[in-house]
This record gives sequence, C-alpha cells and structure tokens, in this order.
Amino acid sequence: MAFPLAILRDDSLSLLVRGYGFGAHLWRRADRGARAVPFRLLGREALFVRGEEGVRLFYDESRISRRGAMPAFIQESLFGHGSVHSLDGDDHRHRKATFVDVLYDDAEVRRLLPELDRQWRGELDEWLAGDERTAYGAAVGALGRAIMRWAGIPGTPAAQTRWAKRQAQIVDGFGVPYSSEYLLALANRRWSDRHAAELVQAVRSGALDPVEGTALRAWAWHRDRSGQLLPAKEAGIEVQNSFRPMIAVSRFVAFAAKELHDRPQWRDRIAAETGERDSLVGGELATMFAQEIRRTAPFVPMLPAWADTEIELDGQRVAKGGRVVLDILGTDTDTREWERPAQFDPERFRGIDDYEALEAFVPHGGADVRTGHRCPGEKLAIAGLAAAIAALSDPRVRISGRGLEVNRRRVPTKPRSGGRVRPVEAPSACPFHRR
Repeated sequence: MAFPLAILRDDSLSLLVRGYGFGAHLWRRADRGARAVPFRLLGREALFVRGEEGVRLFYDESRISRRGAMPAFIQESLFGHGSVHSLDGDDHRHRKATFVDVLYDDAEVRRLLPELDRQWRGELDEWLAGDERTAYGAAVGALGRAIMRWAGIPGTPAAQTRWAKRQAQIVDGFGVPYSSEYLLALANRRWSDRHAAELVQAVRSGALDPVEGTALRAWAWHRDRSGQLLPAKEAGIEVQNSFRPMIAVSRFVAFAAKELHDRPQWRDRIAAETGERDSLVGGELATMFAQEIRRTAPFVPMLPAWADTEIELDGQRVAKGGRVVLDILGTDTDTREWERPAQFDPERFRGIDDYEALEAFVPHGGADVRTGHRCPGEKLAIAGLAAAIAALSDPRVRISGRGLEVNRRRVPTKPRSGGRVRPVEAPSACPFHRR
C-alpha cells in the first residue's frame, strides 16, 4: 500500500488544478506566519518557503542548486535546452556575466527608452485610428519591436512583430503541457531556435554586423569558460533569452489595463504626469504603478530548486536531494514583509530607487544580479511596463471593463480579454458593447 499512499500524498495534481492559489492552499497547513511548510512534489519530499528567510535560503548556492530542478517541459519550451537557467556555480556566473553586460547597465536602459516611447506612440495612433488590438496585443508588438531593435535583430517592423507573436505564444503555452497550446509553443520554440541560430551564423560569417554591445553581437561571439564559441543554436537561445523577457512583460501590461480601469484616479494622475513631461518613458507615477503590478501579479507563482544538503528553515526540514520551492507570490504579498499586502497601492514604491534591496520583492527572482539568479533584464522590464502604463493612461483612449476577469488556475495567466482599448470619441454602435 506504500506506493498508492505516496501518490495520494503528492501535491503535484493540486498544483496543476490550483495554479496561483496553490501557495495559499499549502500555507493553510502551517502556523500563521510560518516561513516553511513541507509538501510532496513529483514524487519527492519538498519544502515550500517564503519571505526574506526563504529568499536567502533559496539563493544560497552553498546549499541549493537549480540544475535540472525546473521540470523539463518548462525548461525546454520556455528557456531552451542548455540555457543559463539550467547552470550553477562558475558556469552560471560566466554565462550570466554576458547577460549583465548586455542587459543590466543603465546606459543600455537609456538606449532602449527612445524606442519604447516611439513604439508606444505608434500604438496610441493606431488605437485612435480605430485599431482594435488589446493592451496585451499592442504590447506584444510594441515591446517586441523595441527590444528586438535594441538587441540588434534585423528585419522589418512586420517581421519583428511576427517573431514577437511567436515568442509571446511560447510564454503563453509553456505552463499548460496538457493542451494544444503547449504543442504550438514547442513548434514556435523550434522555429525560433532555428531562426536565431541562423542570425548567429550570419554574424560569425560577416553577413551581419550588429552594433557593438547589442545582444546579438555579444552572444554570437560569447565564449565559454574553456574559450570555445557556443554552438550556434545555444548562442541563439541566449539571444532569445535576452529579448523574450521583455515580450513576456505584455502579460503585466494586461494586468495594468485591468488595474487602470479599476482606478481612474491613477489614470488621471499618470496622464497629467505624462503630459507635463511630454514623454511616455521614465515617469515616476507610471514606474510606481508598474512596480505594484509586478508585486501583485507575478509571472509565475513559484520557482523550484534542489537541496544539496539537509535543509532546515523555521523548524521544518527536507533531506538532501529534496526540492526547495520559493513561493514568489506568497513572498511578494506576505503579511510579515509588506504593510497591507492585499491592497493595491503604488504609493508603497514612492522614493524607492533601489528595489533590489527589498529582499521580499522577487517578481524577477532574488539575490544579487551578478552572482545569483536575479534577472538582469529587470530594469528593462520595468521601463517597458511603465511606458505601457503611460500610454494606457492617455485620456484619448478608454479601457473596457469587459473581459478583465482572471483565471488564476492557469499558469501563466492574464485578464481574459487582454484589456480592450478604444478611442474615447468613437463609442461602439452596439449598445451591448459600450462598457
């Protein structure tokens, strides 16, 4: 009877069914305010952790490793085979250094800002002309074109938009392995890997000459610790990992549309700020709003790792070889770490420039960017989301309240409609579609 009992004790099915509600379900087993709770995942004992203590443990490479911890169906579809996300130790730090050079420098963020402003002004013009793209759909195109141009990816705007849509679908389908969307994500992954490898080979042959410092150039000539160029396919995967996270920000944009619809006073404030600055990028209020979106609507609810030794936290233990899982959503909304965490309040981020110092703020991972696993493209993502929020706050457009419900069982998720946007002066002729 031990084998059937083990199946009954496993929480994997509950994770698939509950999605973003899985963490809250587990914490009901523990004392109020607990930092760790044991559970069972994919046949192994595991420890679910949260808060500053959980973040410090999860990113302690002397006790924790990530190689192979991500389920294969996610690793292969979302990140790609052999990507930096599967590495640890010196190999990870060496590969990560190139990401830091390309993505993390403030000069690289400044280089992206004019392109973000230009692309979002273009989307505003399209909406005002009657285009019916949702906030999510517009973001896939605007953020995709902006980040690809920044990354040195050649092609017409239409071609860049088509690739951005493929990348967005990979992001949309990676977490639903039981569906046709996952199969489509695998197909788009194969196409993208092949196309990116061809770009890398074109750079190496001299057929393409991207600007110094761009992601395409950096990864085409990146060498591993032994001094060897990465295989073209692997280098192309890392090129994608340099620009796909910005396209994934489109999901945050859909949540921003929902929150802006529900908070017209914030739309008015951000619109006034944007008008005074005559810029869609860099606004303080839009950035505060973006940070609160990231806190309350994280991309994934949790991240897995392996225990390299016996782990103990808050009186709970997991043996070497077990899983340690960081509760991203539970940490970003923890009552011991945040004041009124259930309340959507962008003001909590006023004056906070060094958001990385907030150990319990981990929507893009935690710990140090250079030595740990925190995403080096986080500053770019914030800039892209803030620009979208400024565009969505334009008083010439309105956000429909229809279709803004969220299926929190699906990972990743977003408001169902993606956030419908219409010009204020062109109401629908149909009385059932005027809201």
